[in-house]
Amino acid sequence: MGGLAAGLFAALAGGLPRVADGQAAAAGLMHLTCVNTVGGASFSIVVDLDQKLVDALPATVSGNWITWHDPNRGYLDLERSTLKLDIRNASSTGGYFLHYLCRPE
Repeated sequence: MGGLAAGLFAALAGGLPRVADGQAAAAGLMHLTCVNTVGGASFSIVVDLDQKLVDALPATVSGNWITWHDPNRGYLDLERSTLKLDIRNASSTGGYFLHYLCRPE
């Protein structure tokens, strides 16, 4: 039974997109945890590269960037090669940027 379970796990793991050595997955789902580089706050996102969605919101996907708008967070830009995430948000005082670093879950 252990050999069968290990074989099934290996087969499933082989079909999942990988993010390693600074290279983002080319297609499929990416489950990421993003951590604020200053304060340490974190949140999770799910990127669906096939459907061009992030957390079920429409996204623009290019070779270098994934960008989307979240009405609760603002405008988000994820650099695919480094998994650095910037959040831009307008405010009555001119707006602000937040910087996060994401990693696969």
